[in-house]
Amino acid sequence: MFAARSVTQLIEELMRLPGVGEKTAQRLAFHLLKVPKQEAEALALSILAVKEKIHRCSQCYGITEEEPCPICSDSKRDRMLLSVVEEAADIFAFEKLREYRGLYHVLGGALSPLEGVGPEDLTIPQLLTRLRAGEIQEVIVATNPNLEGKRRRCTCLKS
Repeated sequence: MFAARSVTQLIEELMRLPGVGEKTAQRLAFHLLKVPKQEAEALALSILAVKEKIHRCSQCYGITEEEPCPICSDSKRDRMLLSVVEEAADIFAFEKLREYRGLYHVLGGALSPLEGVGPEDLTIPQLLTRLRAGEIQEVIVATNPNLEGKRRRCTCLKS
């Protein structure tokens, strides 16, 4: 493909995003060339702001700009109910439904011995600490329901 070096580099960087292939990356790159400079700058600044301001909540390990996160600091939440999820993005799915009013715990991934991901790579020790503190009465394990996920559910709550 013939394109200016900066366009080719933009396409290559966009292709590194999950679910973005070469054609989609090309469409996005050429779309960004058409938009006003201010719109492209706003996108770039948003990406930089996320990388600078976002960190993991010390309680649930979700993403936040505040400490603790707004969910953990919400006094109206049911503190006896904990939903264990694999990734911080899973919280967004639950919150979008506006039905769940408990707290969360983000594991930070999934156990995968084949990929070298063990319990020490996840927030399982922190989860067990939260459970041993005694306030939580009910745990909802909301991990991926595949065969490996079924094995993880048993492993996560033992010990």
